[in-house]
Amino acid sequence: MKKILLLAVLLGWNFTNLMAEELPSREERLELTKRVNEYLMTKKHADPTAVMPYYSRKKVYESNIWTRAVYYEGLMALYAIHPDNRYYDYAVRWADFHKWGMRRDDTTTRNADNYCCSQTYIDLYRLEPHPERIRKTIALCDMLVNTPQVEDWTWIDAIQMGMPVLVKLGRLKGDDRYYEKAYEMYAWSRNTLAGGLYNEKEGLWWRDKDFVPPYKEPNGEDCYWSRGNGWVVAALVRVLQELPKDAAHRDLYIRDLKAMLKAAKACQRKDGYWNVSMHDESNYGGKEVTGTSLFIYGMAWAINQGLVDRAEYLPAVTKAWNAMATEAVHENGFLGYVQGTGKEPKDGQPVTYDSKPDFEDYGVGCFLLAGSEVYKL
Repeated sequence: MKKILLLAVLLGWNFTNLMAEELPSREERLELTKRVNEYLMTKKHADPTAVMPYYSRKKVYESNIWTRAVYYEGLMALYAIHPDNRYYDYAVRWADFHKWGMRRDDTTTRNADNYCCSQTYIDLYRLEPHPERIRKTIALCDMLVNTPQVEDWTWIDAIQMGMPVLVKLGRLKGDDRYYEKAYEMYAWSRNTLAGGLYNEKEGLWWRDKDFVPPYKEPNGEDCYWSRGNGWVVAALVRVLQELPKDAAHRDLYIRDLKAMLKAAKACQRKDGYWNVSMHDESNYGGKEVTGTSLFIYGMAWAINQGLVDRAEYLPAVTKAWNAMATEAVHENGFLGYVQGTGKEPKDGQPVTYDSKPDFEDYGVGCFLLAGSEVYKL
């Protein structure tokens, strides 16, 4: 009888493992990531200096606004694991055209969207340290450090756009003042704005003051926008990559990241994606790639750094990556299920396999961040 029970247990264990999802090979992960990048870099935006059409309005924008800056974050992450000179040359052409400056060449802007591009300028400077590449970034960050205001990041997307710039420059210059300013601005958004945009009980963030309680989703839950929370996850990853191990506030950032990843894992859809409204699948529920990519990025990085348990989080990463790989990426590299720009679930709808968001570059950037980190697993 004992032998029969033991055999049943072993068979059950084997069946469970056979049914568990696995990631494709590292080569397949890389090829898929490269394919998505090639679509944007060679088919959609072969000229990195060209203005950008805004599909839902008859307008064009400079190619160093935040949407394109996020793309270059992803491109530099891809370059780090696959150093194709075309990627480097493409990024340098873009930066040269914009004279290594912020949107509208404004070194006094306090809008984080306008200086997100400096993340890539610093990365390119590290590869070839020409002073002109970071002169304007230094001027802008010195302005932020030397003025008392901390109330700039009034929406959580801005944490990803701006915080890594300060921390990257702090590491480059070996100057803790940049780290401290980044913390003060983060802490104001986290703890003070509208009573604090971070809900420690839930481990998630309200997008801005418009969504703190009493605002509710149709099902009565708080509104936690998937991509907005994904931006904060990405910001924490990119900050922790730069901060010295003994830096002040590092432990807080790790706690926040781990709490957010735990909260995100708890509301992952059965198909691997995340809904745009993390706690209300009835409010424009469905597959969405940008928030999903950013959660993959955060979880995969945390696994690779030993911050979270691999056995607990790898299945979530695997399911999400496989879902995007098989259902969102077109044969030509076009990325489906990308929610357009906005601030809440209803914006940029409908989100479908074939829908074209108003800007598609940031969606590719998010995917490249995810792919580059999943490649390392």
